[in-house]
Amino acid sequence: MTNRTLQMNDALYDYLITQGTQESAILAELRQETASDEMSRMQIAPEQGQFLSFLVQLCGARKALEVGTYTGYSSICIASALPQDGQLICCDISETWTAIARRYWRRLHLEPKINLCLGDAQQTLKQLLDQGEQRTFDFIFIDADKEHYVQYYELAYKLLRSGGLLVIDNVLWSGRVADIQVQDNETRAIRKLNRTVMEDRRVSCSLLPIADGLMLVRKH
Repeated sequence: MTNRTLQMNDALYDYLITQGTQESAILAELRQETASDEMSRMQIAPEQGQFLSFLVQLCGARKALEVGTYTGYSSICIASALPQDGQLICCDISETWTAIARRYWRRLHLEPKINLCLGDAQQTLKQLLDQGEQRTFDFIFIDADKEHYVQYYELAYKLLRSGGLLVIDNVLWSGRVADIQVQDNETRAIRKLNRTVMEDRRVSCSLLPIADGLMLVRKH
């Protein structure tokens, strides 16, 4: 027994994946295809994907938003967990990466649930607010450029309904957030995000050491 989070060696991680993650064959195929991309480190881990699906189902989400889609792994996990009439808005800037996502959405018959918005995510979120979408989203996932995490957080807060759930990826940043010698812009932005959330009395939160760290935020 232990009173702190276990260190994951390869054997234990393999056990986690094989015994604790129900990854579909198509998701595994997408993960393998994405592995050949030079930016493949941006793809979420399979245990994160399953956790996102679980959270979507747990909170009974019908309307979801994703900031940062990449090749589509997380969007598939979220959209698959939504009810048949659920909606997921995906924000990304890359036509190349999201073309892969679209191909897999099509194979899984998820296209009716997903609306892809290409362009600057902050502008997309602001447009949603201008269209009267504040406090209408049940679930939001943020996994995009780290230097704008605080801005995404504030916009997402406005879009999220009371009792809704916001999940933010990469908040442990391979451990760099705890190394005071590391002072690059991305690391400092993640530290600022974590501090902002922890001090925000409008929400309750929990930082979990899943993969590269997930911040769970529930709006009061």
